[in-house]
Amino acid sequence: MNKKISIALLLLALACNLVDAQVKKAPAYPLITHNTYFSIWSMTDSLNAHPTRHWTGKDQSLIGMIKVDNTIYRFLGKDVPAYNTVLSASDEVAYQCQYTEVEPAKDWQDVKFDDSKWKTGSAPFSDDKTQAKTLWTSKNIWVRRTFTLNDLNIDRLFLKLYHDDNVDVYLNGEKIYNTVGWTSDFKMIPLKDKFKDLLVKGKNVLAIHCANTAGGAWLDAGLVNEPKAKSTGILLAKQKDVTVNATQTIYDFECVGVDLKVTFTSPLLMNDLNIFSRPVSYISYKVKSNDGKNHKVKVFFGASTSVAVNTPTQAVTTQKYLTQSLSILKAGTVAQPVLQKKGDDLRIDWGYMYVAVPNSVGAVQYITPQSEAVNSFIGQETNSTIIKGHQLALNTVFDFGSIGAAAKEKFVELGYDDLYSVQYFKQNLKPWWKTTGATIEKELTTAATDYASVMQKCDAFNKSMYNAAVKAGGKNYADLCVLGYRQSIAAHQLLKSSQGTVLFLSKENFSNGSINTVDVTYPSAPLYLIYNPALLEGMLNGIFFYCEGKDWGHDFAAHDLGTYPLANGQTYGENMPVEESGNMIILTAAIAKAEGNAAYAQKHWKTLSTWANYLSENGFDPGNQLCTDDFAGHLARNANLSVKAIVALGAYADLADKLGQKAVAQKYKAIAIDMANRWQKLADAGDHYSLVFEKKDTWSQKYNLIWDKVLGLHLFPAQVYKKEIDYYLTKQNEFGLPLDSRKTYTKSDWILWTASLADNQKDFKALTDPVFKYATETLSRVPLSDWHETKDGKMVGFQARSVVGGYFMKLLETNWVK
Repeated sequence: MNKKISIALLLLALACNLVDAQVKKAPAYPLITHNTYFSIWSMTDSLNAHPTRHWTGKDQSLIGMIKVDNTIYRFLGKDVPAYNTVLSASDEVAYQCQYTEVEPAKDWQDVKFDDSKWKTGSAPFSDDKTQAKTLWTSKNIWVRRTFTLNDLNIDRLFLKLYHDDNVDVYLNGEKIYNTVGWTSDFKMIPLKDKFKDLLVKGKNVLAIHCANTAGGAWLDAGLVNEPKAKSTGILLAKQKDVTVNATQTIYDFECVGVDLKVTFTSPLLMNDLNIFSRPVSYISYKVKSNDGKNHKVKVFFGASTSVAVNTPTQAVTTQKYLTQSLSILKAGTVAQPVLQKKGDDLRIDWGYMYVAVPNSVGAVQYITPQSEAVNSFIGQETNSTIIKGHQLALNTVFDFGSIGAAAKEKFVELGYDDLYSVQYFKQNLKPWWKTTGATIEKELTTAATDYASVMQKCDAFNKSMYNAAVKAGGKNYADLCVLGYRQSIAAHQLLKSSQGTVLFLSKENFSNGSINTVDVTYPSAPLYLIYNPALLEGMLNGIFFYCEGKDWGHDFAAHDLGTYPLANGQTYGENMPVEESGNMIILTAAIAKAEGNAAYAQKHWKTLSTWANYLSENGFDPGNQLCTDDFAGHLARNANLSVKAIVALGAYADLADKLGQKAVAQKYKAIAIDMANRWQKLADAGDHYSLVFEKKDTWSQKYNLIWDKVLGLHLFPAQVYKKEIDYYLTKQNEFGLPLDSRKTYTKSDWILWTASLADNQKDFKALTDPVFKYATETLSRVPLSDWHETKDGKMVGFQARSVVGGYFMKLLETNWVK
């Protein structure tokens, strides 16, 4: 063979392998990813090592089993512990107890203590007037709860506790638990075996002291028993491989006689908003013989109704029915409190989950208690269909028949109809897919009919995205983009306002639960600028609408629209005027560049002009205020925040030029250039630029500079980028570049922006490879945290946030900077 041809074929083979060899290791693996409520993950490297969970960490159990001849293997999930109530907490049954807010005598926790002069109150005790059954606003509370037990048959005793803040817990006079801190929900705390022996037949007392040291106040408690698990004889399927790409997570398993490939597909294709917005994921099963023999194969899929509740104690109702082409199981809460809850650590408890399969495959569907789902498959008891209860399971069994060397494939759909997704300035909005009058049955039917074509589109997109990212920044960078893709999208919901505008509203996950936070949109933006800038418009539209209405009344941009899912106006306690005004102008300019015109800016020119004027007067040397890195606290004379204002003014000038307003463009371009020149002097610290003006012993990542480069504004000379990059390379730790000189923690999205200032691949990789190391080696097994410690690679806070869309900045820079 000709040597040149041989080399060319080798390179082609390597390129093909590169496409297929995508992400193999993640802190958590996306399984079902559509929006902040419909988002299920595997938090371990082996799919069958742990129950699957919502991104908040609460169990949302999916179970998968395969029967090969007469042997059953589990490949998906793990049984969620089943607890029997010993002493109910208030989420199960309302209860009263004695309490005092005045420090009692030392023997207050003893069984014989006389609490008759204490007050009587109902749990929960809280300072939240909307949820408290007994209002508690003092610093301390002491609670005594007397209860009677007749059955002492307890295998493993747990304390079920929800406390805010520090707590001491006593059972019949003996301390069984204490901790400093708080929880945002009930926590199951295993107790030592000796403590269950404290329980007696007849009268018992649970006594608790809780100290409210800061913030909110909450106390509620109970006791539960975890019965010993019965042996099922089920084996674990051997996981041979896992691969994550942009729209799929793919697992390969080996059983005796059969190989199984399980593919979770959430077809988040931004070039087709009908598919993109459809709340339906596929779970595909492909089986084939691995020993040259034929084998009888059945596959079981069970989905817990925990997908449709906020807490496990909520009652659900279920239904089994047929359409012309589908067999469907449906479940949702009995109460259906549509849009009644707001906040961060919450799951949806309105709307309905759906498990659907084509009638043509002959699958068997039925409903059981969740605790009996596994045994139903073992015993083939598939006739049960429970209508109402707690913690149920929607079960589907596929009979593959006799399997040989030729692979057979079947799929199940998991969908969610949330009825109404968001309240937008007092109007409840349906999700995007419902605005044309579609029903969930129609969406499930279309998804099933289009299965083959959708899978082909996903495969093509997975490859094109990955190859583009590899070309832009190398394989490690491409892997980071893969990890960011579905996570970023699934922190949003797509809707249409009553004015007919696109709304793509984010939730500030595991941060404060704000909806449509501008400084969350800002780092998320690169992903959407590349693949569909209309979605970025949908992230800005609500802020423009709010700021242009009568309720805002400031000459700078708002921070947010409320607390998810209620977008009725800002709820964050403090404004970030330079931060958010700069973000809105920069992103509007980025939309103009992506779309090739400034039509979007024209719609909001008056508002943009007001913000630009504000920045020209207040942005250069910012006062003591917060920026997007608000966790780091207030900071005056923030050099990086100043960069944002300068770049925003340059971007505004560029927009004015595109709109034919030459005089305005000339004026603001001159202001921006003058500021940039003065900035270089005030921030100059010799071999780098400072965190704080005129404090040469400080430094910070100047990630805001990237928009000067990407938008082609040329406000700062390339030497500024070069000086900073060279300095950053001397400040790195094992898991990345610290955010600034104050702490050793970092934000990974900002590192990717900062690294994109580099003028060569070597420096870019040197700055981003430690982020890849963090993403693949962190011990924090949650959907990727963007705020981590650079010395040990553990998350500091935040998880599952949309800001990892910022990982695409290098790809955006590659596309735009020629």
